[in-house]
Amino acid sequence: MDNHLTSRDSVFDWSSEKNSWLITHRGLRFEDVVLAIANGSLLAIFKQPANSRHPHQKIFVVEMAGYAYLVPFVEQPSGYFLKTIIPSRRATRKYLRH
Repeated sequence: MDNHLTSRDSVFDWSSEKNSWLITHRGLRFEDVVLAIANGSLLAIFKQPANSRHPHQKIFVVEMAGYAYLVPFVEQPSGYFLKTIIPSRRATRKYLRH
């Protein structure tokens, strides 16, 4: 089962099973990502390299609680399908610790 949330003019979808896993293992929810994006904490968007395992995905870089997270997603006609939330020391250094 998928969940969704609308923020401004964008619709965000995700797997409820993945969201449960993220809550249990990382203490984060996709709802946190959408709220951070809505509040202006989107730091960057970039494409996966063409030689990656997921060349059709893009990645949001989102700040939450002073740390940068990578959020891979797929663009859909209805909006964005969020895949997971990955804490990133490298992105934190690059975007938040100039």
